[in-house]
Amino acid sequence: MDTGQAALFGSIYSLGAAAGGLGAMLLNDMIGRKLSIMMSAVPSTIGYLLMGGAVNLWMLNVGRFLTGVAGGMTAASIPVYISEISHKGVRGALGSCPQVTAVFGTLTLYALSLGVSWRWLAVAGEIPALLMAVLLAFMPSSPRRLLSLGREQKAEQALRWLRGRNYDTQVELSAIQRSINTQRKITWSQLATPSYYRPIIISVVMRFLQQMTGVTPILVYMEPIFAQSKVSLEAKYDAAIVGAVRLFSVALAACLMDKLGRKALLYTSSMLMFLSALTLTMISHTTLCPPSPSPLNNTMSLDYRPHNDVGNALEAGQHGSAGLIPLISTMVFIFGYAMGWGPITWLLMSEVLPLVARGVASGLCVTVSWLTAFLLTNVFTHLVDGYGLYVPYLCFTVVCVFCLLFNAVCIPETRGRSLEEIENYFRTGRTFTITRTASTVQPH
Repeated sequence: MDTGQAALFGSIYSLGAAAGGLGAMLLNDMIGRKLSIMMSAVPSTIGYLLMGGAVNLWMLNVGRFLTGVAGGMTAASIPVYISEISHKGVRGALGSCPQVTAVFGTLTLYALSLGVSWRWLAVAGEIPALLMAVLLAFMPSSPRRLLSLGREQKAEQALRWLRGRNYDTQVELSAIQRSINTQRKITWSQLATPSYYRPIIISVVMRFLQQMTGVTPILVYMEPIFAQSKVSLEAKYDAAIVGAVRLFSVALAACLMDKLGRKALLYTSSMLMFLSALTLTMISHTTLCPPSPSPLNNTMSLDYRPHNDVGNALEAGQHGSAGLIPLISTMVFIFGYAMGWGPITWLLMSEVLPLVARGVASGLCVTVSWLTAFLLTNVFTHLVDGYGLYVPYLCFTVVCVFCLLFNAVCIPETRGRSLEEIENYFRTGRTFTITRTASTVQPH
């Protein structure tokens, strides 16, 4: 592949995910969260079959696009489904599960790639998708959706299945029903009120900033970048090490989510990403930039051999122990992202979005997120070819500062709050308290 073909192949997954997010905007409210997730197995399986049996470039691109569609559908549906079936005491831990399993899947592929060809990796990708569809058939639908459809008995059965036979379901069902009763079909005029547009804007901006940190192009091109970083290990082992660090950090976030709160982890995440991105910026600035203009016949293969421009951007000045700095900095960056802006962004999206518009709004957030990822991943390759790694790393450093400020000013702490209390926070203006006869929740 030349530079353009490699950039398209690396980024077309994100374009498919944006299309999947748009589809989920409709499917979430038409057929429900559970069936939307199950339907994602169809494009996922077809896409992996195309990639596994590819004999030319278009089959690879179409297959990767279809797996992206499936990823966008699940990204918009799974967090909402989890938030609606989880008890508020464990919603933080359960809400980080999509990130934990995604990271575990990535690490598994890194490990398999040490001894398995890419075609068999594509075949292996079909197994989780099919297994998900089968196992999800035994899960109940969202009690909140069942109540909104007027199916009270089914909702009670679903909630009892989720909470256990000794759980008093009536209190929770009554709270959900009160919330549904106060909801009406949203209008454009209602979107102009702070109780609706503020949480939607917060969710969209969080997803935009999450991608602008650069995590997607770094993960997509991790092995090619490490191939020229002059560290002592081979690039594929470096990628596997970073994958293991990513899994550890997202598991740590799952354990701390309901103990330390969302904002504390986001502060820590922003600072770690800022420091590591700044280090990578300074390191890449001391390396030699590729000559300009580049030869017209210069190409960039997917394995980024030393003769190409990415290699030129990383070759100089990285010998001995200094060659470990890019690896360590990348590990710190991934660690910071995976314990904060990775899982918490997904969780907060499902928590703060207005209940009446949650299905559509979550699809909008995912679409914005993946369109940003597509553009950034595509541009990243051309920036590295033209200017070296200094320019993209500098941009990522600046974005991390914005992440820190946005968390300080705009993001509320939702730990230990029910979905109804969180919505009341935006409706009343900075208070979580809901006045009711059964119980009173202390204000934040």
